[in-house]
Amino acid sequence: MSLRDKLGKQFVITTELGPTNGTKVEETLEKARGYLPLDAVNIHDCPMANLRINSIALSHTVQTELGIEAIPHFTCRDRSLLGTQADLLGAHALGIRALLPTTGDGPQHGPYPSKAVYDLDTLGLISLIKNMNRGVDYNGKEFGGSTDFAISATAAPAARNREVEFRRIKAKIEAGADFFQTQPVYDASKAISFMEEMAPLKTPVIMGIMPLKGLKMAEYMRENVAGIDIPDEVMERLRQDKKAGIKIACELIQQIRPFVSGVHIMALGNVEGTNEIIEFVRSL
Repeated sequence: MSLRDKLGKQFVITTELGPTNGTKVEETLEKARGYLPLDAVNIHDCPMANLRINSIALSHTVQTELGIEAIPHFTCRDRSLLGTQADLLGAHALGIRALLPTTGDGPQHGPYPSKAVYDLDTLGLISLIKNMNRGVDYNGKEFGGSTDFAISATAAPAARNREVEFRRIKAKIEAGADFFQTQPVYDASKAISFMEEMAPLKTPVIMGIMPLKGLKMAEYMRENVAGIDIPDEVMERLRQDKKAGIKIACELIQQIRPFVSGVHIMALGNVEGTNEIIEFVRSL
């Protein structure tokens, strides 16, 4: 049963694989084998413009070797309009059935004197994928057959300007987004109010959960990461117990579970912590 088939019918759990060191794919696979059963894994596409193995290729390897559905991130940064369409056809041929289109961090964030392409923005890429699912290319010309991608999109439940965020969310749905995987949330009341506003849009939401490793991480995220809101009470709990991150995440999941389609665990490569959360969710 694919992730697309599960959404709206059962509570799903997704996570993400950490970076692969060069060609050392087996090390990544070995780490992924340590996860308890989950529904899909996201695979980043050269985040922060750093060199990483192609996300589509690694996703295919993960699906083939581990039998876990993969959701490769697919950026606008590195691909021309022609290359984008060719890569999408290739991804479909390799058995990829879900994608997360993103803008992609600009080359200035990384170590290479690259030039960004950006023939499309995220909305344009979502729309293109939806059209290719109908069997037509960018020009509306049939290309022979059709793709069959479930399209994920991002959202920020704790965005400071909720009105602007929802305009963006609605635009992504109109372009063709099938479900959302959100930025991390730490405030249950804000997450629930976000979901109440999402309800009329009838689009599944997998809520982002990133367990905090300690007070220093919480302070950094609170001050520097847009769209992240960490309540004072969470900060105080971390002051009292720097290892409370997993427990805080589990308590949050328990509160929001009736309102969301699943959770997306971003534990920064912590397999043990991820498994602890998976076990908790499965026990609810």
